Amino acid sequence: QVQMVESGGGTVQAGGSLTLSCGASGEISGLYSVGWFRQAPGKEREFVARINWSGGITSYVDSAKGRFTISRDNAKNLVYLQMTRLKSDDTAIYYCAVDLLTISGPLSSTMRYEHWGQGTQVTVSS
Repeated sequence: QVQMVESGGGTVQAGGSLTLSCGASGEISGLYSVGWFRQAPGKEREFVARINWSGGITSYVDSAKGRFTISRDNAKNLVYLQMTRLKSDDTAIYYCAVDLLTISGPLSSTMRYEHWGQGTQVTVSS
């Protein structure tokens, strides 16, 4: 059983920074990609960023480009989301999940991802 656990959320003022962590445990190995998503109250879960197994290929939602950086440490089974210049629109629960490359579809689609974590709350106050 694979488990993903997010941490690092909190409350920060607009313009501030936070770094989220996503840890993978259980029977997972090999070439998997990881995605970060977020869900604000009353809204659908949306794609934020993705990183491939080696860390060499990343992608971001337009609103995160230039502000967020996704990275990973495979030795520790950790994926990070460094968020800077935070805005009130970034307030949401942030989730990570695994793409085992077994499901087709757009890389930003939640349907591709499995083993969702419980989420970590990020609140940006203005």
